[in-house]
Amino acid sequence: MAPDPPRLVAAPPMLAHREQFMEDGFIIVEQLITPALCASLNARLEALLRGEYDVSGGRPDKAPKLLEQRCKPGKSPPPLGGPSKTTLQLINVWKADRLFRALVTSADLSHAVATLGGWAAGARVANDQVWAKPPGAAALTFHRDSAYFDFVPADVITVWIALDDMAAELGPLEYVRGSHRWAQGRVGSASQFFDSKDRHALLYDAARREGIAEPEKALEVVQVAVRAGGCGIHNGRLWHGSDRNASTSRPRRGLGIHFVPADAEFREPHGYTLAHRLQQNVLGNSVAQRKLVDELFPITYSSLPRETDSPLEDTSNDTVSSGRTLDNMLNS
Repeated sequence: MAPDPPRLVAAPPMLAHREQFMEDGFIIVEQLITPALCASLNARLEALLRGEYDVSGGRPDKAPKLLEQRCKPGKSPPPLGGPSKTTLQLINVWKADRLFRALVTSADLSHAVATLGGWAAGARVANDQVWAKPPGAAALTFHRDSAYFDFVPADVITVWIALDDMAAELGPLEYVRGSHRWAQGRVGSASQFFDSKDRHALLYDAARREGIAEPEKALEVVQVAVRAGGCGIHNGRLWHGSDRNASTSRPRRGLGIHFVPADAEFREPHGYTLAHRLQQNVLGNSVAQRKLVDELFPITYSSLPRETDSPLEDTSNDTVSSGRTLDNMLNS
């Protein structure tokens, strides 16, 4: 008999945490998913990094491939290919892997996010991103997620799930309390995520523009120091980053899921964000529309009637449908 599938730990009642979320820009949940599910996701991550996908015709929108096994014959390769200074980033693994898809598109999770954000229409997935730091990997600079999206409403909420126990030496995610209330300030570019020279440069510049004279001393930085399966949920305008993985043997893996309101549309039909590019790749550059294609940006919790027509053809049973729980998807 097959073992029972790992299950999503019930999220705490988000209404009780909404005031704290609005004030601080984040909340920390000690246990969202089980350690067993984390172990299964890490195993699937290794397969994804080697180009092994289990969704027919699916592939991530970005995925480095580990070509070198770095192990003796008969031995298992080390996680993430072993020590490296390079952080591995995968985007939209839900398109390529059924287990990641089950978590990313969980109706339970997106319902919790919509409740926390006060999104009456529900929530949809803008994208997911796996950030995997091998032992020795460099820091990720402080940034805001909202700068890389261009939607109306402009709200973004990110759920970052730790897939490993987040010891301090691994470089856990770090939040700057209250920084979601700052003005736009400097945002930088995606290439600066990996600028290890000064991971605080953009943050401190933005803080000084807010009139904070000595940000090195004045800012309150909170580590998401949770066990595997714990998570941080943060406002897309919150400044956050992470230090290097100083361990010589332990990987640091995390899954970030970027949610936007279910009724979100592009602010401008023509744009240069990742979301614009993904939609144009499917519809063609000659077709520009504000409406988001549900198959690319799935509505995973909705409190409003859904339109049934789609500019895309029905691709198969792999298409994400709204309202499916994690248990349903793991058992499908």
